[in-house]
Amino acid sequence: KNVRKILSEVSSKIYKKKPKNLIAVTGTNGKSSIADFYHQILKFNKKRSASIGTLGIRTNTKKIQVSNTTLDPIVLNQQLEKLKKNKIDHVILEASSHGLKQNRLNGLNFKIGIFTNLSHDHLDYHKTFKDYFNSKLYLFNKLLKKNSILITDTTIPEYTRIKKVSFSKKLNLKTIGNRRSTLNIISHEYVDEKQVIKIKYKNNFYFFETNLIGKIQIKNILMAMIAALKSNIKFKDVVKAISKLRPVDGRLEKIGKIRNNSKVILDYAHTPDALKTCLKNIKDQFKNKKISIVFGCGGNRDKFKRPKMGQIANQLCNKIYLTDDNPRKENTQKIR
Repeated sequence: KNVRKILSEVSSKIYKKKPKNLIAVTGTNGKSSIADFYHQILKFNKKRSASIGTLGIRTNTKKIQVSNTTLDPIVLNQQLEKLKKNKIDHVILEASSHGLKQNRLNGLNFKIGIFTNLSHDHLDYHKTFKDYFNSKLYLFNKLLKKNSILITDTTIPEYTRIKKVSFSKKLNLKTIGNRRSTLNIISHEYVDEKQVIKIKYKNNFYFFETNLIGKIQIKNILMAMIAALKSNIKFKDVVKAISKLRPVDGRLEKIGKIRNNSKVILDYAHTPDALKTCLKNIKDQFKNKKISIVFGCGGNRDKFKRPKMGQIANQLCNKIYLTDDNPRKENTQKIR
């Protein structure tokens, strides 16, 4: 009845050797950042690890380009076996809603599942928001075994539903976002271009600072930190690695300055929520600065998000340069 599911399960049986610690991260925004931060934390702690997703397959020594966020099951299982043969036992994958709905990850044994957030995206494919959310939840409902770890954020609207799933599936829930969370932010401040953060973990307090732009990055860092703890790294060593974290390509990435001394920041935001979060984070960190934005929307994809993104840019920016973003077969003027 389900050929895709069988294909994934058979691929997993053929390529038997797998890294011991497999992690999947899903959600609308933040997947690439969490995956890359986790990989960097392990790298700084001399652990052999890899991340697989939008940025390709990254190990401590090389990068391989890929065509999908979540690879097709045959290639994915082949690659996982290759990583294992290279003595890599910690792998974090980005699990897209397409990949989950198409059963590309079936047959894999995940130790940790991470849920970042949910907002408007891919409705050209999923048709309804309900189907989009259920596709994400497939990871926790079907692919995580009893006692596996589920990491999420208590401040997102979907938390209640995710908490229910974690109880019914007997998963080990770890959270960020409130006082009773596994990792809790005690204080946060901007000092020049840095962010200085005090956190609480198991009744102890820790400080770290980062050059990353945007408070949203702190949430991504905290989720990556919780995941890294399952790789036999002491918490104080996880904390030490944070100040060395580099931004992920195209994720609130500071790429330079222009003649009038304006900072130039690159971000991959392609959903209304991501655009809003990105702009609000920049406004927050660089108070009294004017924002000019260069952006567009892709062709032959979700049309409903275009007016929303236009509105957000209009509310939060001083100047808008509306441009093409991969128009595919659609008339660019019509998109704009």
